[in-house]
Parts: sequence; C-alpha cells; structure tokens
Amino acid sequence: MEFITAQFSIGEDFHMWATFLIVSFTIVGFALEKWSLEAISLASIICYLLLFILFPVDGKPLVTGIELVAGFANPALITVLSLLMVGQAMFNTDALDAPSRMLARIGGAGRTRSLLILLAAAGVISAFLNNTPVVVMFIPIVTAIAKQKNFDPAKGLMPLSFIGILGGMVTLIGSSTNLLVAGVAEDFGIHLGFFDFSIPGLILAGVGSIYVIFVMPLMLKQRRGMADEIKVLSGRQFIAQIEITPGHPLEGATSRAGIFTELEDITVRAVTRNDAPLILAMEDVTLRAGDTLIIGATRQALTRALAVGSTGGVPGGNHDDDEDMSDAHLEPEFSIAEVVVAPGSRFVGRTIQSAAIRSTYGTIVLGVQRKSRMQRKALDQIRMEPGDTLLMGGTPQAIASLKASRDLILLEWSSAIVPMRRFASRALIIFGIVVTTAATGLLPIMVASLLGVFGMLVTGCLNSRQAARAFDSHIFMLVGASLASAAALETTGGAAFLAESVVNAFEGYQPAVVLSAFFLVIAVLTNVLSNNATAVIFTPIAIRVAQGIGVPPEVFVVAVIFAANCSFATPIGYQTNLLVLGPGHYRFRDFLFAGIPLVILIWLTYSFVGPWYYGI
Repeated sequence: MEFITAQFSIGEDFHMWATFLIVSFTIVGFALEKWSLEAISLASIICYLLLFILFPVDGKPLVTGIELVAGFANPALITVLSLLMVGQAMFNTDALDAPSRMLARIGGAGRTRSLLILLAAAGVISAFLNNTPVVVMFIPIVTAIAKQKNFDPAKGLMPLSFIGILGGMVTLIGSSTNLLVAGVAEDFGIHLGFFDFSIPGLILAGVGSIYVIFVMPLMLKQRRGMADEIKVLSGRQFIAQIEITPGHPLEGATSRAGIFTELEDITVRAVTRNDAPLILAMEDVTLRAGDTLIIGATRQALTRALAVGSTGGVPGGNHDDDEDMSDAHLEPEFSIAEVVVAPGSRFVGRTIQSAAIRSTYGTIVLGVQRKSRMQRKALDQIRMEPGDTLLMGGTPQAIASLKASRDLILLEWSSAIVPMRRFASRALIIFGIVVTTAATGLLPIMVASLLGVFGMLVTGCLNSRQAARAFDSHIFMLVGASLASAAALETTGGAAFLAESVVNAFEGYQPAVVLSAFFLVIAVLTNVLSNNATAVIFTPIAIRVAQGIGVPPEVFVVAVIFAANCSFATPIGYQTNLLVLGPGHYRFRDFLFAGIPLVILIWLTYSFVGPWYYGI
C-alpha cells in the first residue's frame, strides 16, 4: 500500500512539472509570434492530451480528454464570439455613429480629451454594471471616434478594456470575478457586501487609470494596415453627381451661401438645370426635380451619404440602361472600392457613360478622382485619363470580378461594405436589449448575447456570411487552449503548489509582506489561467493562508479579487481583452508590453494600500 501511494505521488509531481513546462512553452510561443496563434494553441492542447493519456495515474488519465477540450464549449467563449457578431451588426448598420459624434463634439478636437471622456464614462459605468457588456457597448464608439479624429483605434481599444477591468474592481457587481470570489468565500462563512472593498478599489482604479489614459496610448504601436494608412493619407475629393428626381430628399432644398446643409461634408461645385450649368454663388438656389448636382466629396463623405440616404439612392452618372437608380435602396453588403484606370486602357478618352462599365462589370461609378484639376462637368461627361481613380459600387462579387480586368486596376485594400443605416434603429434596440438583460441579470450574458445574434439575423442587420466573418478563430483557439491549461494546473495541483511555495518562502515575515507576495502570484497566474479560473482556485487558499498567519480572512479574499482582476498582460486573461483583440489588430506581445507595467503598478499600490486600509 505504501508503494502504491508513493508511485501515485511521484506521478502527480511529474504531471505538475510537465504542465508547467507546456504552459511556459505556450506563452513563449505566443510572445515570439513565429507561428500562428491557432497553431500554438492546438499544439498545447495536443501536448496535454499526450501527457495525460501516455502517462496515466493508476491506469487512468489524471485529466481526461473531455475535460481538456471542454473549454471550446465554455460559456465565456460562446459569449465573446456572440458579442463579436452583435458588434459586427452594429458596424454594418452604423448604429452608433450619432452617439459617437455627440461624444466627439464634447471631446473637442483633441484625441487625449476625447479618450479621457470616453474612458472615464466607461470606467464609471463598469463599477455598477458588469464590465463585459460595458466594453462591448463602447468598442464601436471608440472605433467610430478614432475614425472621426483620425487616430488608430488601437490607441483606444486596449485602454478601454483595461479601464473596464479597473472600474469593475470598485463594487461587488463590477466584474464576474468579484461575484465568483464572494460566492466561494460565502461557503466558508465570509460575507462581502456591495461596497466592502470600494475604497481600496477606488484607489487602485484611480492609480491605474492615470497610466491607462495618459501613458498607454503613447506606448501602443500603430496597428493600421496598409489600407488604413492609404485611406488616411487620401483626403482628396471625388467628383460625383446627384440627380434630383420627383420626391427626392433634396427636392426643395435651398442653399445658404453656396452650401446645402442637408449634404454633410459635401461641396456642391455646380448645379445643372435644363442642361445649362448654374454655378452656385452667394445667392440662394432652390433645387427642383430634374436638377443635377455636381459635387466634390471625400470617399468617407460619399459613403456616409449613401448609408444615410441623403443622395436619394446611389449617386453616379454611368446608368447605361433605363433603370432609375435614384430611389433604389442599397442592397445588403453593397460595397465600394477604388480602381485606377490603367495606362493603355480601352477606356482612356471615353466618357464613363459610353464606357458601359456597369453592363461589363456589374458595378457603377460613384465618383472620379484626378490628380490634375477637373472642371465642373457632369460625371457622365468626364473623359477618363490614365491614372484616374474611380470609386466603384456593387456587390462584393461584382467588385471582386474587377481583379481580372486589364483596363481597371482594383485597389483591393479599398474594398468596404457601405453601412445600411435604415436598419440602425433595429440594431440599437436589439443591442440595448442585450446590454440591459445582461447587466441587470435578467438573463445570463451568454443567453442574452445569443439572442442578440438571432435578433440581428432575423431583422436583416446581419446575414450568415457576415456572422461567419465575425467569428474569430484566434479567440476560439486562445480560449480553448487557456482553459485546457487551467484544467491541467488545477487538477495536477500546480496552482496551489505555486501559492503555497510563495507563502512558505515568506514564512516568518510580516503579514503585509506575505499579502504582497500572495497578490503577485495571483496577478501573474490570472494572465495564464483566466481571471475566473484564478478566482475559484485561490479563494480557498487565501482563506487558509490568512488563518495560518492570524489575519482576518477578508484581507486575503479581497486581495484575490483585485489580483485576479489584474488580467492585463495577456489577451487570454479577461473577456474584454479578447473582445478588443480583433478590432484593435493587437498582437500577443502588445498586451505584454503595455499590460505588465500596469500589473506591477497595481501590485505595488495594493502592497501599500492593503496593509494600510486593513491595519495589518
């Protein structure tokens, strides 16, 4: 019997150290970025499967294969992926453009002030609502404001996630981590109230917020792709035209000092009436049916006009058939892209109308951009020259067909879907229901997010192809692999071993020193295991440690709450990090670079605040 027990103990130690080795190699692989996240995640899961199958304990795997892959059905993973699809629907409909513009006006012209207002609002709300839906709500707003203020969303999205986590530290309901710790502590007879740790939480959140708002944006690298860089540099205007038909939204509109307020960010260069140009001057001009507006606008302004419908449909001058496009609604996934007229193109010297581009490619020309100055001509009268840039519109399939053209060079980076603004109110209602039901606890956040996806699909705010594109394989594999690591560390006793080793190493030291060391261990592991796994594992350990050194258990339980929320150093540590990973185009090492200093800052702050506040 003694021999069997000894063999079992050796087996467990072997599995524990092997698990440490796999976790270490996985983190190094993520940080080096020489292989894809999916490949590294899959490799780590395979290593765990081989470890526990090839080296069983008493003839049975210490951790079963079902337990190792259970993370792929984890509610947190389903929630994150569902919320990404809901966010895609919000993007498709441009539903948060108006709120973002309001916040942008409040923030003024400066990026720092705009971010300060946004992040402060997100942090305060996160203290009283679960921080995950709060971050979901603010992601499209930050993205929209970044576009308006012309800065990289990566400068604001990671700070948004971190500020949500910091705000969630302040009250009991601010984070699911807090509730998990309180639930486990309740089983040991320790009760935590709503504001029991709010004072130290406010101090930690305040110190961390200074770093997040003022320092982090300076540390984060630009994550724009080539497309974004070119779009920002290209502020040149396209020449386009709008035909005023009976009942058109602009019929009866009157200019004020040559400006039509109905056309935001669009310059009316001329109005043609009865085939005669009517150049706008300071006098008032009232538009009539039959007028044609020659306009100059950036791509962004034209896209907004198409989405809002202020153009009355699809502007353009290449209608080479008799179909009236002025009252047409945009098709779902109506896309725009830029093409360049190639040297030697058969279209050179021909007008857009005579080129029959629409009948050839199934696309329409929305505007023309030329390096040299263009006169005030109707779009269908402009003769194309080599190097002209045409703004094209059509279905994604029609846009893709331009790749095969030798006459028009498709700039593939420029392809984008025009938001369907007419569905914006539907998307906002569905989104509001998701956030409200999840924040109030009326429905679990997983159920609310799944219902949100279903609602977006059935109302036309999202289609199946768009939903599939919103499914992020990086997140799927990262979460699955991290939860496999959590299962392995918990079952082999690795997590408990690390905590107890640190406490034993500081035996005989003051309780404040033990508290600081214990906090640091949890803060490190929460970035590997995920915050919820760390909270569940370490709460019982915290109570035992506190009792062993004669300190009130509440001190160490609260330390678990704050330390488990220090999920800043990896994208797998917290749901909100995963939510901003894709939209911000972050890499694994971006979180290491920007998050590790924040972990250290919160640890050092609590090392002083904790003993002071609790008097130990």
